[in-house]
Amino acid sequence: MESYSDTYYIKRIQEGDTTAYTCILDKYSRQVYSLAFKVVRNKEDAEELAQDVFLKAFKHLNGFKGDSSFSTWIYRIAYNTAISYTRKKRQEWLAIDEAMIANVAEEEVAGALEQTDSDRQMEILDKALAQLPPDERALILFFYTEGKSIDEIASITAFSVSNVKTKLHRIRKKLFVLIKETGRIGNE
Repeated sequence: MESYSDTYYIKRIQEGDTTAYTCILDKYSRQVYSLAFKVVRNKEDAEELAQDVFLKAFKHLNGFKGDSSFSTWIYRIAYNTAISYTRKKRQEWLAIDEAMIANVAEEEVAGALEQTDSDRQMEILDKALAQLPPDERALILFFYTEGKSIDEIASITAFSVSNVKTKLHRIRKKLFVLIKETGRIGNE
């Protein structure tokens, strides 16, 4: 199958060729599912949310103006859909005292978070990530595992660039506190 740009497929879909949407699904289904899974941490929910995202994207495709890349646009839909879903579920998330975060030096954070070379350390990090609220977990995973730039994250989340930087800084400190509370990373 020949591969064309997103713009080509979007134009075809907007002109009535709905079969071209299959190419968009093939290209982005994995990323959308992955994003949803990182937020909701449940396979079945993530699959359902990914389907919802593609239905919303198809329904509102005429609203895509090309101000950003199509991938950013669909990621924004996926992010908002997943965050809305988690808000409806009203799960309780660990609250961390702001004073604890304020007293953490950036050097400590960098040192502890870089020590993720063993399976055990990765397991501790994963448990700490699971304790973060879904929106915070999504931001940190966008940046570190997806390799999204600050600008891309700002486009996806509709936060300002400075807000994304601030949130990432605070989330890193929260992760450090959560990891330190386990007494395993940074004390070995």
